[in-house]
Amino acid sequence: MTTEEIRQRLYELQDTGYRDFQSKLIPNISPDSMIGVRTPALRKLAKKLIKDPDINGFLRDLPHYYFDENQLHAFLISEIKDFAVCMDQVRRFLPFVDNWATCDQLSPKVFRKHRPELLPFIREWIRSDQTYTVRFGIGMLMQHFLDEDFNTEYPRLVAAVRSEEYYINMMIAWYFATALAKQYEAAVPYIEQRKLEGWTHNKAIQKAVESRRISPEQKEYLRGLKVKLVY
Repeated sequence: MTTEEIRQRLYELQDTGYRDFQSKLIPNISPDSMIGVRTPALRKLAKKLIKDPDINGFLRDLPHYYFDENQLHAFLISEIKDFAVCMDQVRRFLPFVDNWATCDQLSPKVFRKHRPELLPFIREWIRSDQTYTVRFGIGMLMQHFLDEDFNTEYPRLVAAVRSEEYYINMMIAWYFATALAKQYEAAVPYIEQRKLEGWTHNKAIQKAVESRRISPEQKEYLRGLKVKLVY
């Protein structure tokens, strides 16, 4: 299908009320570039279109104009079953990701089966100077390397990131909040020793305290580690 044909399909799925709601959540994206397609509908469309042998035409047609096209693109990549093909598409698409929602929706299923091959790319992404590439790299480290494949090196990689970008710092906080839930003993020294920037430090504690996976005793201890911010 051509981009124009896909765009027509997206408009057939348009929900203007959802578009107006969504535009408030992603302030850096112009409302004029939002069609307003709900996420379940985009996922369903991606599962259908990924079987189309001509879908590569759409995947090559970058940059897209509409936010919903980027969302669909992320879901299409996430359905690719060949790791090498998927990674090639991820690397082509990442420079055009311009918002947190598309960044976080990009979650290739095939990565779960190829963690050793994925790790060098994560290291590359975290070192990038592109906001959403860094966010994506940290997100992949959080998603795939906080369980049986965890290594104490990984939180060091994240803690070393310094940025003025809100969406990077929020992902760092999210990473450490999740690490506190899954790898508490390895993660808590980063909070105790204040290894993170002040705002990120406090946000990580806030998100951890909101988690049901952290004990009441741990929550109380973490609350006592908040720092006073000076602006």
